[in-house]
Amino acid sequence: MLNFDLHCHSNISDGMLTPALVATRAKANGVDVWALTDHDEVGGIAVARATAEELGLRYVTGVEISVTWAGQTVHIVGLRIDETNAALVQGLADTRNGRERRARDMAAQLEKVGIVGAFEGALRHVGNPDLISRTHFARYLVEQGVCADTKTVFANYLIEGKPGYVTHRWASLEQAVGWILGAGGIAVIAHPGRYKFSLVEFGALFDCFRDYGGTAIEVVTGSHFPNQYEEYARVARHYGFLASCGSDFHGPSESRIDLGGLPPLPPGLKPVWHDWDMAAA
Repeated sequence: MLNFDLHCHSNISDGMLTPALVATRAKANGVDVWALTDHDEVGGIAVARATAEELGLRYVTGVEISVTWAGQTVHIVGLRIDETNAALVQGLADTRNGRERRARDMAAQLEKVGIVGAFEGALRHVGNPDLISRTHFARYLVEQGVCADTKTVFANYLIEGKPGYVTHRWASLEQAVGWILGAGGIAVIAHPGRYKFSLVEFGALFDCFRDYGGTAIEVVTGSHFPNQYEEYARVARHYGFLASCGSDFHGPSESRIDLGGLPPLPPGLKPVWHDWDMAAA
């Protein structure tokens, strides 16, 4: 049985390691088929692909697009995309716009509660300044001793109702799915168990996603707890979605599941790779 890891991040977005080091870690951890899915950015794909080829690791192009749905942020993974597709590249650039202004507003909020220098501090943890994010602020707060780890940061800061939270209008669901499909890819709802929707809102999300051409959801992911694997397996069966999996790895000290560390998909699901040529992934 092949080990698939189709969701992880490098320092091109909010991961800790370079694309080459992520590829190396994936290979060392027994991953057979791997996708780098940086947030709203495809700039790491060339190095990721080249390193994977050198290591004999089957590589899948990927991206994770930030979407605003029902007032919340949802992430849509695109797999097997053409990363040079003009509409996708422009859409991602448009989605990234506004991150610096948002980051400065986040820093201003944190300063009001006595945490100074947060913008400059977060920048020290950024590999790509166009993609400064909450994760980079969280690392700064840990560095400053405000919290013991990033999990504690996200319980007390940078979330709705807490200091440092600033909303941002991302792409629409229809846009994100359209960019992925237009680039020849497969659209996947990332870690649905993370979203705080009502049952009615979840139903509307899944229906709209399917209507726009989305075909898969993540079932087994490092952002789900084990008891959620079967829950989202049932969702996949009910809606006829293909099932995907990925560690959502960001770094050795931050991720609950390491690259390659996930269990197999639950039985009775059609995996997103069911019709892939495994010789080329």
